[in-house]
This record gives sequence, C-alpha cells and structure tokens, in this order.
Amino acid sequence: MKEIFSSDERYVGRDYGSAQYEITPEAVARYVAATGDDNPWYRGPSPLGPALAPALILHSAVYRTIEWYLPNIYGNLHARQEWSLFYPVAVGETLRTRSTLVDRYVKREREYLVNEVIVMNREGRVVSLSRTHQSFLIPGEKRAQGFVVDRSREKDKARTFQVGERGGEPLDAPMRKITEEMCMAFSGPARNYHTNREEAVKLGFPDIVVQGMLSVCLISEMMTRRFGLGWYAGGKMDLRLVNVLWGNDTTGPRGLLVERRREGARTRAECEVWCEKADRTKTIVGTASALEM
Repeated sequence: MKEIFSSDERYVGRDYGSAQYEITPEAVARYVAATGDDNPWYRGPSPLGPALAPALILHSAVYRTIEWYLPNIYGNLHARQEWSLFYPVAVGETLRTRSTLVDRYVKREREYLVNEVIVMNREGRVVSLSRTHQSFLIPGEKRAQGFVVDRSREKDKARTFQVGERGGEPLDAPMRKITEEMCMAFSGPARNYHTNREEAVKLGFPDIVVQGMLSVCLISEMMTRRFGLGWYAGGKMDLRLVNVLWGNDTTGPRGLLVERRREGARTRAECEVWCEKADRTKTIVGTASALEM
C-alpha cells in the first residue's frame, strides 16, 4: 500500500516502535541512585510478596528515541506529563513498550508534540500509559537575545501558580539537592543538556537542565509513600512543568489531599501536587489521585 505521509513527517498516529526492558535489581538500584527514592518495597518483601519496581521505573522510555522530536531541538522543553498506572511490576519481570505520536498543537508561540507510551508485561497486560508533551520553538518566531530560559524568569512576579491553597490533608516527601551525579545517573551516561553545562548552553540554557521526568518521579515517590498499592494500581497524574529545575538546585514534592470520591467499592483520593525549590519556587504543578486500599 502507498504511504500517506513522507518518512520525515511527525504526524499524529506515527508509530515509533517498541522496546523490551528487563526489570533487574541493577535497574532498580540505578533508579534509587538517580532519584534518592529508596522504598524498602524495591528490595522486598512487599505487600504482594516479591520486591516491586518503582511505579515509574520506565520513566524515560519515551526518550528511547527522539526521532519524534521536531528537527530544531534548540530550546526544547518538557512541558506536561500525564500518567496512568494500572498494575504493579515485580522486580525480575520483562516489560515491553509501544510509542506513538498522538497529538500535535501550537500554544503560546511554541509547538507541542505528544508521545504516548504504553507499557505491557509478558502476559500482554497493560501496566501503565503515559503521555509526554514536548514543546519546541517555532522557526522564525521573534525571541529575546541570550538564553531561551534564564534563571531570572522564575522570579517574575507574573509567574505565580495557584496550587496548595484549598486546604486539605498534607502530603510530604524529603527535599533533596539534585546533584550532577544524580543527573548523570538519571539522564546519562551521554553528555547532554541534562548532564553537562556546556551541552546545555549549546541548546540555549545557562546551566544543566534537570530532566523534567526526575521531578515527576519525586511526586510518584510521595504518592507511593502515602497510598502504597493504591498508587501502583490506579494512580493518575496530570502535571505541568512550569519552571526549570537546574543542576544542584534543592527540590521536593508537596501535595494536599483535597477530595475523596467513590470509585466502585473503593474511594479515590484526589490531590493537588507540586514540586518546589528551597525558596518555594514551583517547578511542577498539577493533580494526582490514587485509590485508598
């Protein structure tokens, strides 16, 4: 059959293939080194018996290939992250992913591509589904001279985000300094703008840009601490990445349980969640929910 699209088009529906991952103890150890999240369930035993992998153990499967990116990667940013979790993964399992471009849109002088990754276990059961929104500068658009995003932007008084003001049951997890060693463990071993300052400058940033997915993992850590299996089997989140987390910044996740609602025989806990730096600058804002077991 004749192809509808050319081979270099980034079109909605384009398939970017599959990959297989062995969830080994070594893979879990790398996750712990990269995030600081060292839950005892990751070594076992867990409430289900064997050790359980972190819920976002395949946090960066979407970046296995960046063929789905637009050609001009200068100034590109991770803008939004959606995630649905359906079933826990035991350490020792084999997982397979499928990656598809599912949306493309323009917003505030940037173009966004959305890649959906479905994760399945050996039996073909879907264990998670994520949608990653990546934003790109539109060629020809005017922009200020210098860096695409500099450190002063986050101090702009116009960049305020209404989150955590409704009141509710607080959720907390530790603050951590995101060292360059953690950046390399999370986004390496290659030199890139997530691991090396010189590479960051080449793409329009003044310093290492901590991969946005690391902060997403910190929110997952907080939800795992509070809801346990109700996060692994039923967790959802929708997060906007609103400010850059730079290498050697200190950050941590925060949240408020703001509402409970019935879901079948159980209760779903709806939360406002965010990540903030030591000076309370927000880097991620959004919602997350889990079943109460």
